Amino acid sequence: MTSDQQFRDLMAGVCAPVSVVTTLDADGPHGATVSSLASLSLQPQLVSIALDRRSGLLPRVVATGAFGVNVLAADQDDVAQRFARRGDRFAAAGWSPHRGLPRLSGVAGWAACRLWSTVDGGDHLLLLGEVTDAVSTAASPLIYSRRTYGTHSGFRPRTRPRIADAIAACAR
Repeated sequence: MTSDQQFRDLMAGVCAPVSVVTTLDADGPHGATVSSLASLSLQPQLVSIALDRRSGLLPRVVATGAFGVNVLAADQDDVAQRFARRGDRFAAAGWSPHRGLPRLSGVAGWAACRLWSTVDGGDHLLLLGEVTDAVSTAASPLIYSRRTYGTHSGFRPRTRPRIADAIAACAR
């Protein structure tokens, strides 16, 4: 059987987008850094995120029935760190309410979601959200891999062989 550390090491090598999931209730804004954002469906438009069952954000999202997904920009690793710790995460964060949810300033993308469903996922709960509003920018996203933050370098341009050259290469 695979050890917890072997599993962690494997998953550390998988690049993941870094997002801050937020919600707003009578106590104010709440949020946490997640690296589990994934596109799930186009019809209906669904995303998934996973929150630890011990997360203080989880019961707030379930109670409000809504959450925001702030896809962090490449230069926002400090924001990722702030929202990964305990304490008043919004004190030094630039944000504004958007569609009734906290939207962080300078993010690469934003989605407002209505809680569609929850799925048991061991020590986490998978939240499926129906996207009710989405905004993207040209900013490069922040990613997490090998236990550090970074961004993609873009695709290197490659010259494409002429079709005749490709056909000739297959005939050899």
